[in-house]
Amino acid sequence: MSTQEATATGGKRPFFKRRKTCPFSGPNAPAIDWKDVRTLNRYVSERGKMMPSRITAVSQKKQRELACAIKRARFMALMAPVRTEPENSR
Repeated sequence: MSTQEATATGGKRPFFKRRKTCPFSGPNAPAIDWKDVRTLNRYVSERGKMMPSRITAVSQKKQRELACAIKRARFMALMAPVRTEPENSR
């Protein structure tokens, strides 16, 4: 595509969105475990809500397992139900 064609068509190339893959499927993928709080915290927002799979790219099956693991870790008091902001941030 020459520069003349690029300016005639608007000058932008089409944007190709790369398909995300599930971080819990495939070889060498970490297992979802309710005792692994560090891994679970990556999928919880700053407010303490579970992040949706469209953002985290977790498959539907693994998202259900992840939700159960987060809920179980909260019940066992390994994770706080809500993340609180520090006192001096106001």
